[in-house]
Amino acid sequence: MSETGRTRRRRRTREETEADLLAAARRLLKRDGVLAGVNLREIAAEAGVNHGQIYQYFGSRQSLLRAAAADLVERQSVDREGHWELPFAERRQAMFRHRLDEPELVGLEALLALDGDEGFSAFPRFAQTCQSLDRDRDEGALPEGSDAVAAHVMTAAAQMGYVVFREAYARDTGIPLEELDERAARAFARMVAGLAAPSSEGESAE
Repeated sequence: MSETGRTRRRRRTREETEADLLAAARRLLKRDGVLAGVNLREIAAEAGVNHGQIYQYFGSRQSLLRAAAADLVERQSVDREGHWELPFAERRQAMFRHRLDEPELVGLEALLALDGDEGFSAFPRFAQTCQSLDRDRDEGALPEGSDAVAAHVMTAAAQMGYVVFREAYARDTGIPLEELDERAARAFARMVAGLAAPSSEGESAE
């Protein structure tokens, strides 16, 4: 048998082709950076498929990137059973650690947001989030009458922002990245604890 015959791949299913395209998009973004742009022909070549299949399966560059982000979220959700049952402070601290472990996903989400993709959702499970926030208030994990949604939004912004800029922060401060991550995690925990603490009437703002 010729070398070509031995190495010829079997025909891929649609699911396999889509998975290959998503993986190729993530590899190229990691290699070239988000500002280099996403070339659909390069992604197709990296995945070993005809570039027309990208349009056939995803329709657009934004749709492909959105699917890549959703695929990462889905893969990770398997390892996060019980996350929604944690009290507010523990849940947000766990998410901060999760974001540190998944800079690729944060980069994809930031790219979609900056690209103005109206199909992108920063909170794809917002209904479930609201259920957890309601329980937090009912059980005292958040102060009664607190703006739970704003607390969720601002802690999410802090998580995302830190992960996007952490390498630049480490360079500018001269703090090794691993050490900075630990110090930032402790600072974030104090921030979240402040949001979760009952407020005293007449308490002065610092």
